[in-house]
Amino acid sequence: MPEADELALAERLISYDSSQPDGVKAAMGFLKGWLEGQGIAHRTYEVNGLPSIVAAVGEGPVTLIWNAHVDVVPARSEQFSPWHVDGRLYGRGAYDMKGGLAGMLAALADLSQAREMIPGVKVKLLIVPDEESEEDSNLPKSSAFLASEGHLGEFVVCGEPTNLEIGVQSKGVLVVRVDVEGRAAHGSTPWLGDNAVLKAFELYRRILELPFASGRSELYEHPSINIGRIRGGDVVNIVPDHCRMDVDIRYLPNQAPEEVLRQLRSLGAEVTPIYEMPPATLDPGEPHVQVLREAVGALEGGEAPAVGRHGASDAVFFLERGIPAIEFGPAGGGHHGPEEYVEIESLRRYRRILVEFARRLSSTPNRG
Repeated sequence: MPEADELALAERLISYDSSQPDGVKAAMGFLKGWLEGQGIAHRTYEVNGLPSIVAAVGEGPVTLIWNAHVDVVPARSEQFSPWHVDGRLYGRGAYDMKGGLAGMLAALADLSQAREMIPGVKVKLLIVPDEESEEDSNLPKSSAFLASEGHLGEFVVCGEPTNLEIGVQSKGVLVVRVDVEGRAAHGSTPWLGDNAVLKAFELYRRILELPFASGRSELYEHPSINIGRIRGGDVVNIVPDHCRMDVDIRYLPNQAPEEVLRQLRSLGAEVTPIYEMPPATLDPGEPHVQVLREAVGALEGGEAPAVGRHGASDAVFFLERGIPAIEFGPAGGGHHGPEEYVEIESLRRYRRILVEFARRLSSTPNRG
């Protein structure tokens, strides 16, 4: 059986436009075929019409979960044709997180071909199609569903991009829809109306001045606030009398979403929550984290720092069940942007660290 190639895997995964359901299904079809070719046991689930895959190697009382997502945010068509420049692999999802998924797949193949490396430890890879979806909090996320189906363990590694640092915190997510009312008038006499689009921008500036916006915590200097979508006006020659903006707020672990929402509503506009996710927090001294740090140190020559990440991840679905979970992925940059990339060398290093971490868990006294 040929050795798995993490770079080739990443390139193949990037080629699927998995911002769309058909692309997700095609990518999952490729992954099923690849796992079968590697002789790795796996099972497919369906949640909200999209497939998820659970693959596993090893046996034993201790289970290590690797969690990855194949979906990406939308991009220009050329970003789904990966390219290399100066040791970097570019393309949509290279960093978030098809590069990480490729590293996990290659590491799983390594462990499958040398199972004696991890006696007493089972490694499960959960591949989901909907981590990036933040449109409807009423629909169950696939990671949450798989956890409810019993795919749990003593520790979870979410392969989100962290530059080979260990993400022990992530901000909470509160996406709100803000409706601003104005007064229509002829476009040639805007002073007779009250432009709702201009009022919305002014409201956004006021949001940035609310007390929660200047909050700080141990790992973060401030929350994140972004207008992700805005729509106002029907035709160019009418002063718009309504504007709707969707604001993506990433609040700090020491802040309460209810208080953030109260402050937003104090500005007088109609504010409706459309998506929420709690922050993720894990003690950096947690025993599994220490073993991972040792694995990084053994291969990289230095201990990986514990950091906070601005983005959210599916780690929260395991943390809320009392299972320690972190984010840990390869190095790169530009995620969700036009020049997203992953450092090619970091894919190999990431693969080796994952294997070493599993090996060290299997030999750690009183593991789990």
